[in-house]
This record gives sequence, structure tokens and C-alpha cells, in this order.
Amino acid sequence: MAQQLPLDPAVLGGLTAFQNLPAEVLSWLSAHGELCRYADGETVVQAGDPATRMMGVLGGTMQYYRTDNGRHEPVFRVEAGQLTGVLPYSRLQVIRGQGVAVGETTLYLLPRTEFPALEQVSPELVQRLVGVMSDRARDEVRGQERDDKMRALGKLSAGLAHELNNPAAAIARAADTLNNMLKSKPVLLQNLLLACPPAAAMAALLASGDALAAAPASPPRSALARADCEDELADWLETQGCSDGYALAPSLLDAGHTAATLTPLMAPLPAPARPPALAWLEGHLAALRLARDIHEASQRISTLVGNVKTYSHMDRASGRERLNLTTGLDSTLNLFEHALRHKNAKLTRTYAPDAPAVLAEAGQLNQVWTNLIDNAIDALPDSGGTLMVQLARQVSGVCVSITDNGSGISPEVLAHMFEPFYTTKPAGEGSGLGLDIARRIVQEHGGRLEGRSVPGQTEFSVWLPSV
Repeated sequence: MAQQLPLDPAVLGGLTAFQNLPAEVLSWLSAHGELCRYADGETVVQAGDPATRMMGVLGGTMQYYRTDNGRHEPVFRVEAGQLTGVLPYSRLQVIRGQGVAVGETTLYLLPRTEFPALEQVSPELVQRLVGVMSDRARDEVRGQERDDKMRALGKLSAGLAHELNNPAAAIARAADTLNNMLKSKPVLLQNLLLACPPAAAMAALLASGDALAAAPASPPRSALARADCEDELADWLETQGCSDGYALAPSLLDAGHTAATLTPLMAPLPAPARPPALAWLEGHLAALRLARDIHEASQRISTLVGNVKTYSHMDRASGRERLNLTTGLDSTLNLFEHALRHKNAKLTRTYAPDAPAVLAEAGQLNQVWTNLIDNAIDALPDSGGTLMVQLARQVSGVCVSITDNGSGISPEVLAHMFEPFYTTKPAGEGSGLGLDIARRIVQEHGGRLEGRSVPGQTEFSVWLPSV
């Protein structure tokens, strides 16, 4: 329970904003405020309390916490000499966090109702307090911007980790299989050489394997059609003396072989040489296929890393430069591939081939695309969703439109969408700054950001001037 103390006007000089004030102003502040002492760990304000007092920390510390997804997390501290709570001309109506005393803490408290009189008593102090409020608001916005960036980065990181895991796992599986296969190659070669195949037949066999490895993959068959083809090839292999025809058939079929393509290759070979020749050929083709799979998976990882570099602008100096907007749009969309698949959504990109370049900072514009695309994906239905990204040429520049077929935004909500800290998301899921940050970035680039919505379609459009 807070303990009220006698208030000596002289102690108020311990507050930075109150230093060097005339004695009559300090006396007025003493007469209209109060001094309270709080024990260590005692709650000073609760989240949801009305913001009715200016609070100055004269001794000790005040720690603010917020509850985020059930977690009690520290936000910021107010040290001795600093002010907190509501200040003159502030629009703060409700305390957003819990304030707790750290150590024995002494606070000066001035009711909000005294602010009009304070303005008459000391306009100078009110100006100081307005400056404190401006600094505090700027620091809060910067902190929220960092939180918003981290939240977006967290979403992208989760999707990127999933995307990287797939090709990495494929490489590990293929490498393990290839390792086991290569261990069996000497035995296959020995069995083949023991059958003394003609040199010309061996040359044709080798040429066949290399040609098929270089050929483009055949179009996929249905499961039923593939099963029929495997049965047919396995039956033919058994007629050639292969006791494991069903084991050899899948790899030979994947390489494009059929009974018709293998028959001329086997014809020059004596019957005893055909089973080891077919076993060796199957192993050779399977090894080449695995090497190709490893190459494709590693290329996928390289592509993802390239997308991250393009998105984050890692490989270029900061500052504005001529940009082709399709590069930034594509790299951002590529990082959202996992989120789009999770929503079973269809992505449509329409880029005008004659769209001019713009003078911009790539990292900042990518933050705009991230906010708009992230919001659009969140709004998509769980199935049947469509995300449309369009880049069109305008008379004086370009227009990027991001459209979703979600339920839409009501006119009441749309009217407040660009206001700082306004959000319709549950607590802890949005800062309410994403669209405000995006609009400020676009405005700094000489453009404008607008949104419109009807049931079943929401579109946000960014206009930017060309170089």
C-alpha cells in the first residue's frame, strides 16, 4: 500500500524537467500534487487503469511490463529524475502496461485535472513537458517499429526455415542412398566383367546411360499407369534372366527405359551377361539420378539464400538507387511461399513489361511489400484464396496493387487503418503500426498508399514516381 509523505517543494528539483523552475512554481506543484512511497514489488498502475496522473520518479525505479500471449514481459524502465504517466496535451487515456516499483520508490503525482491551471502558472514547464512527451512518443514509435520488423522477420524466418529444411533433408537422403549405392558398384562391375561382354555392347550400354541422364525428364504418369509400366518392364526383365526384375524396374523406368529401348541393348550380349549388365545399368542410372537430385536441392537452397539477400539488400550499400520493382516484389513473395501454401492460396503476378524504374531504397520498399502481403495473406480464406500482385505503368510513375479475396474491411475500420497503433488483431499479434510505417515510407519516396475494400476484395495500392 502506497505511503503518502509530506512534500517539500525543494525535492521537486530532483526531476529533470522541473530543474531551475521559479520557487513559486515549485510551491504550486507541491500544493497541488502529492508525494507517495511504494515498497519494492508494489504495483503502481495496472494495464487498463485510466491515465489520470503525471508521475515523476524522485527515488528508486519504476518497471513497466506488458502481457503478450500470456507472457509477462518487461517493456521499459523509468529511472529517478524521469517522468511517466500522462502529460499535458497527451491523448493517452488508458495505461497500456503494468508499472511496478523496483526497490523502495518515491513518486511525485500530479492529477491530470490540474493541467489547465499548470499552463497558466508556468507555460515554460508545460513546454518542457510537451517536449518530454514528444521524445517519449518518438521512442515508443521506434520501439514499436522494431517490434513490427521483428514480428515480420519471425514470420518470414519460420517459413524460410521450413523451405530450407525440405531441400536439406532431400540432400541428406539422396547422399545416404548414393553412398550405399556406390559401395555396391564394384560388385556389380565385377559380376559384369565375369560374364565377358563384348566391348562394342559395353560401349553402347555406357552411351545409353549417359544419353538418358542428359535427356529432360519425361512427363509424369498417373499412379495406375506407372504401376502398369513397372509390371510390364519387370516381366520383361525376368525373361532376360533377372530374378529381381521388380527391384530394377523403377529406376530403369525413371530413366526413360522400357522393354522396347532395352531390347536392342541386350541383343548383342550373351544370355549370361544380360542380368549383370542390366543390374549395372540400373545402378549407374540411379546414381546419376541421385546426383541430379542433390544438385537440384542445392540449387533450391542457393535460390532461397539469393532471395534473402535481395530482400534484405545485404549485398548493396544503403541509400536510394534506380530499382526495378519486380525484383523486390518477387523476392518478398518467394519468402512468403510457405504461408501461401499453408493457406492453399493461388498467387497471380501481373507485371507491366514497360514499367519504369524508381529511385528508392530497396530495404524500405521491401518492408512495405512485407506489411501489405502479410496482411493480405492473413485475410485470405483457408481454402480458395487468391492473392494478386500487379505492377502497372502510370503517366508519372508506377502503381503496385496487392489484392486479396478475403472477407473485406468494413468502412468503419478502413477509415482508421492508417492510424498509428490502430489494429483489429488480438493483443500481442499486431502493433497497429504496419500500415502507418508503410505509408510513411511511401510518402518519403514521394508516393502515396491507399486502400479500398468491398466484401470479397481488398486492395492496397502504392503509387511511386519514376526516375
